[in-house]
Amino acid sequence: MADAKNKSESVREWIVEHKLRTVGCLWLSGLAGSIAYNWSQPNMKTSVKIIHARLHAQALTLAALAGAAAVEYYDHKSGAKAERVANFLNTEGHARKD
Repeated sequence: MADAKNKSESVREWIVEHKLRTVGCLWLSGLAGSIAYNWSQPNMKTSVKIIHARLHAQALTLAALAGAAAVEYYDHKSGAKAERVANFLNTEGHARKD
């Protein structure tokens, strides 16, 4: 149980640190998956397949952005973001003085 909590916590921290990379990867995988699925449909025109793939990827992107916003909101409410910024500023300040 504790291992699963640590794993989910580490995934959440990675998503917080790499929000745009996460959204981009979800968009790309959604587009590729949708194109693969649509290409297996023989009764659709190519233009319709491409449009459907774009719409599916766009919906996944909006969902990923909403998820990133929820993670950001959670970090803001829990104070984790303020601690992370303070630690970053402290390490930057020490690096400049040396």
